[in-house]
Amino acid sequence: MWSVSTTHPTPAPSVLIIEDEKTLAGMIGAYMSRAGYQARVVHTGPEGVQAVRDQAPDVVILDLGLPGLDGIEVCRQIRTFTDCYVIVVTARKDEIDTLIGLSVGADDYVTKPFSVRELVARVQTVLRRPRTGTSHAHPQEPVWVFGDLHVDSAGQQVHLAGDPVALTPTERDLLMTLAGRPAMAFSRRQLIDQVWGDDWVGDEHLVDVHIAHLRRKLGDDPDTARYISTVRGIGYRMGKG
Repeated sequence: MWSVSTTHPTPAPSVLIIEDEKTLAGMIGAYMSRAGYQARVVHTGPEGVQAVRDQAPDVVILDLGLPGLDGIEVCRQIRTFTDCYVIVVTARKDEIDTLIGLSVGADDYVTKPFSVRELVARVQTVLRRPRTGTSHAHPQEPVWVFGDLHVDSAGQQVHLAGDPVALTPTERDLLMTLAGRPAMAFSRRQLIDQVWGDDWVGDEHLVDVHIAHLRRKLGDDPDTARYISTVRGIGYRMGKG
């Protein structure tokens, strides 16, 4: 493991790179450091899980094709104790691998070969994402209620039948966006602009994957939706279908 950091009056956001290609890992780390982040690099899945636990990074850049403990399993494990942003890096171009990676809690992905500058831009984008629930909150009504689903915009918490629901930052931001304007049908592009930022470039069906994962956590059947409805030809809105 190695680390590079720059001097800042306040702690810089930290980025953990879990990548077994040492030359590439070093290059990513150097670019992240020059961009003002505290960059740390590890090369195996078990090291990565332990580093996330010990260091609590703001962003994890995770190679999907790690030897031994692969990136999918690493993501599953770290999602049991952290909600940091996870950006998956994969050399496998087929869509199934990307969707599997996202379904276990990744927030974004890039496919090799890629520009390291693009990866830096992705990190910058997730770190400056607005907390959508707060921006849409009404002071007199900080908690939105949809049956037994309570969405606390001020506290950024979600409860279902009184029990807390563990969501990734992306899932939480999507839910806060939809809950803040329950009468509005959002297109995929509108949700991307709200959650990822209007400069994000990628496959808009990324939204569908996160919505599907969010629905699973809420026990929401899309055919008889109680919380998140599909609006045919448009996208999604909050409320029963």
